[in-house]
Amino acid sequence: MAESMVGLKRSHRCTEVSSADIGKKVTVMGWVAKRRNLGALIFVDLRDRSGILQILFDENIIGKEGFDKAYTLRNEFVIAVEGEVVKRSGAVNESLKTGDIEIAAKTLRILSESETPPFPIEENIQTKEDIRLKYRCLDLRRPDIQSNIIMRSKVATLTRAFLAKEGFLEIETPMLTKSTPEGARDYLVPSRIHPGKFYALPQSPQLFKQMLMCSGYDRYMQIARCFRDEDLRADRQPEFTQIDMELSFVDVDDVIDVNERLLAYLFKEVLDVDVQLPIQRMTWQEAMDRFGSDKPDLRFGMELQNVSDIVKDCGFGVFTGALENGGSVRGINAKGQGSMPRKKIDALVDFAKGYGAKGLAYIAIHEDGSYKSSFAKFMTEEQMDALVKAMDGEAGDLLLFAADRNKIVWNVLGALRVELAGQMGLLDKSDYKFLWVTEFPQFEWSDEEERYVAMHHPFTMPMDEDLDMLETNPGAVRAKAYDIVLNGTEIGGGSVRIHQADVQQRMFKALGLTDEVANEKFGFLLDAFKYGVPPHAGLAYGLDRLVMLMAKRDSIRDVIAFPKVKDASCLLTNAPDVVDAKQLDELSIKIEEEKTEE
Repeated sequence: MAESMVGLKRSHRCTEVSSADIGKKVTVMGWVAKRRNLGALIFVDLRDRSGILQILFDENIIGKEGFDKAYTLRNEFVIAVEGEVVKRSGAVNESLKTGDIEIAAKTLRILSESETPPFPIEENIQTKEDIRLKYRCLDLRRPDIQSNIIMRSKVATLTRAFLAKEGFLEIETPMLTKSTPEGARDYLVPSRIHPGKFYALPQSPQLFKQMLMCSGYDRYMQIARCFRDEDLRADRQPEFTQIDMELSFVDVDDVIDVNERLLAYLFKEVLDVDVQLPIQRMTWQEAMDRFGSDKPDLRFGMELQNVSDIVKDCGFGVFTGALENGGSVRGINAKGQGSMPRKKIDALVDFAKGYGAKGLAYIAIHEDGSYKSSFAKFMTEEQMDALVKAMDGEAGDLLLFAADRNKIVWNVLGALRVELAGQMGLLDKSDYKFLWVTEFPQFEWSDEEERYVAMHHPFTMPMDEDLDMLETNPGAVRAKAYDIVLNGTEIGGGSVRIHQADVQQRMFKALGLTDEVANEKFGFLLDAFKYGVPPHAGLAYGLDRLVMLMAKRDSIRDVIAFPKVKDASCLLTNAPDVVDAKQLDELSIKIEEEKTEE
């Protein structure tokens, strides 16, 4: 029978009690994490969001009625205990913050009973994720998940405080806005008052924060909810959170400066980790050439080597064919992996095919210096020696090569080096390696649309020295764009924005957008720009990704209170779900069943 807490007031959370409180009367409340019955004594581990505190139930102190009640306690019962802080009667538990004390209970109230949970409320359990997410309210009680959620709150609070001190104003932008389908798909919201018309949920506050700069607010920030109806991917969420900012009268270095100091502040305050400033910078081209990725992981080497010149005259058609088609031949050196079994090498080949490779060529260097290779018969001894030398190959190394168009070679080897680093134990989650990637291409070619599309968005400013190529060679134009990368994950990105009407018009033209289409999509922003717009730039972090890396987790779902699963559904609430016909009628929406052929 659940009891009332009338007359009780919690004095401390569990780990707010310490040896300094010995002899004091306290009132604590929480969940029963564990109960141990030793006959004359009962011990209970009481858990709340702060941690664990041991409660001692002694019949000589609490009386027979209270002791009998303690005997009925089971895991996840919610209880209130009044008692005295005493030195722990047994051995000190070094793993607990409160391991040297306990509460000698004088009164006990059972505030709520619990059925047996579907899985243990413990750290690092192996329960399937779909079960955990179905019972997310229980999963959120687990100390490791609570630690993640508390860290997320701390990061958000510290970010607000830091940016406020730097002169940023927190301003909310609309959730119901206009669809501007230049990017991912929008989530649409039908309007009851305007039948047949729709709002869109924001993919980002991009256009509004630029208009705030037009409005003279100078420095804006927001911890903003964003929505993207993207194709299914394991670690993407249909709704996510950005630390969003925009600044006026700045260029690239100004945005990078304030953000480096923000990151250093967060990592010191939350993790006591010193971030060395300034953070290393690398152009997009250098990142792709060295690491095959625009978000390179710098915790390990295994850099790509371009060996095109060395193999251009060899007899291996895979290499020469790639070069004749304008591609390249590049390789990576997996140090000490020369004895890798053929079965594992074949698995790497299959892995590479998943990233567009037709195959992988390899050279395994034996301890005696001899080679085992998939293509040696097409090469002279001198060519093989030159290739191994170019790859810095030594006894015991495994050299892996990809040959194709640059984009495919980068994708394949960029992914392969990370896969191998994982297998080789080179990915230390406590080693935080930051990098700014700069000078991204302004455009990328879309085979689907048969036109150039903006790599970031249509309002990104080209590099000043590349403006002359907007019409003549758009593929060579670099952007004043910058991403902040941590351990191979992009945690944020931004750019200097176009503030000159003529440059914006040229940008739209390069994207194949007519004046009419540009006005239809972005007219409200372009109109605002007619009345005096300052030079401005911005950046947005993925809060979920940032906290995931700080918490050393593998999935953003572990740092979001109520995440969706891969198909964008919520296992806890069973959303999305059908709605009443009356609601659809009010929105002038009719659902038609898909007709199937007999």
